[in-house]
Amino acid sequence: MLYAIQAKDKPDASALRLATRTEHLDYTMSEDSPVQIAGPILSDDGATMIGSILIIEADSLDAAKQWAELDPYARAGLFAQVEVHPWKWVIGNPEVEA
Repeated sequence: MLYAIQAKDKPDASALRLATRTEHLDYTMSEDSPVQIAGPILSDDGATMIGSILIIEADSLDAAKQWAELDPYARAGLFAQVEVHPWKWVIGNPEVEA
């Protein structure tokens, strides 16, 4: 099943995000990563990263939450809030009939 992870950074955490970014990208882009699609949430200026949205494939909600907790960003304390929910891909999904 697919799960959506939405994580919002703590205020004024840009330096921590940048310091941890390489490790985060290695984790999310590894050969065995469950990530299907992902990217940063941007502030209103369209440039400053203030969070992350990831869609991952996992066997259960608990497994998805555990994966999110092991993200280097989460382990570094970057996030003020993390939500993980089952997600249904409808629009743009080639397996769903219109």
